[in-house]
Amino acid sequence: MSDPLLMVLTGDAIIHRGLAMNEDDDARDLAAHIADADAALTNLEILPNDFQGYPDHESGGTHMGARASILDELLALGFNLFPAATNHVMDYGITGLLAMMDVLDERGALYAGIGRNLAESRMPVYLDTDRGAVAMIACASSFGTGWQASEQRPDMLGRPGLNPLRVTTTHTVSDEQLATLREIAQTTGIEQRRLDRIASGFAFPPSDESIFPFAGTLFRAGDQPGITTEANAKDVDAIAQWVREARGRADVVIVSIHAHQGAATNEDPADFLPVFARRMIDEGADVIAGHGPHLLRGIEVYKGKPIFYSLGNFIAQDELIEKFPSDAYTRFRVEQSGTPHDIAIARSGADGRGGFGGDARYWQTILPRLRWRGSELQSIDLLPVTMQYTEPFHRRGRPRLARGDEAREILDHISRLSAPFGTQITQRGETAIVALGE
Repeated sequence: MSDPLLMVLTGDAIIHRGLAMNEDDDARDLAAHIADADAALTNLEILPNDFQGYPDHESGGTHMGARASILDELLALGFNLFPAATNHVMDYGITGLLAMMDVLDERGALYAGIGRNLAESRMPVYLDTDRGAVAMIACASSFGTGWQASEQRPDMLGRPGLNPLRVTTTHTVSDEQLATLREIAQTTGIEQRRLDRIASGFAFPPSDESIFPFAGTLFRAGDQPGITTEANAKDVDAIAQWVREARGRADVVIVSIHAHQGAATNEDPADFLPVFARRMIDEGADVIAGHGPHLLRGIEVYKGKPIFYSLGNFIAQDELIEKFPSDAYTRFRVEQSGTPHDIAIARSGADGRGGFGGDARYWQTILPRLRWRGSELQSIDLLPVTMQYTEPFHRRGRPRLARGDEAREILDHISRLSAPFGTQITQRGETAIVALGE
């Protein structure tokens, strides 16, 4: 019997400089685990397009343009599956997106989640290995206005963009609070402007009469104040259709989801995510690979199939972005005469301890290793990974296997995050095993 197919999964690859993977044993050992895998996935959280295109005012938070050659670093490491549907795909407009696609195509890189129209962005990509075929579908629930790809018509081209999983967010407040919002809307003219747009045919009232739109946000009255999220049913059905397609053409089907939305804390997935992930498994997916919030979320095993709600960062070099448009200098309150490093200091402080730099969770992750025989999952083990956040700007963000106390800290953390999903994770030294259930 042939060896099982080995798959490794990572979160966001925010890569702008070399990773020095021969620097020490911890780096070499991690690189070896990636190189040994038949299928190795990393989320492409950059635009390796040589900064082509026109910078969009509404970036995904930071304009993630990069040199095209940086993709070669990921390919050389052994990565061969690239989810590309993120909240950065249109940082440099449609021109920048198409330039990135050209770079990927020139290198034969397998990517999914973006396309020249909606159908193309939804389609799977296939990786054929000696130990089995892997399909990957990628989508995003976090993206800017109009960044989703649009359908092609017989008489009109579709719009390039990403594979969208649109989400409706509703805020539940008390009856008294909703009455106050209605009064504010009435007295300020906000409500009249909304009604005028409906009357003129440029807007529509909510299909649910209990919903009150106020200043671009949806509210309803209820006993339990909070935030609820619901994925767009048409998007879910469309993605499910391609999952069923992939199920018939591959041994293992991956669904990648880029979702920034969280629940009470950002370590908890928003309530639409478990519903979506379980539906995709019901439709035929074998593993859900989540990322987006830049930190770890828990692992669920649903019907024997793993859901990684977020694998966090894997490479975190956003402080080493080479070029920024003028809008970025304005946003981060840096003079136009400044330099990219001035923006890094504005975000993280001169000592690097501001923003993400002050929280170790953004610099620690796991590398799951999954083994399959055909479509049957054999095992999952977890390797702890650190990005060395105490190092200087130009050195931190590079992934290395974590050792000693930090390794145990990372594995303890993912165990705590996964416990609410009923997932049992057993530590064995500096690795951990995920129980697959019955």
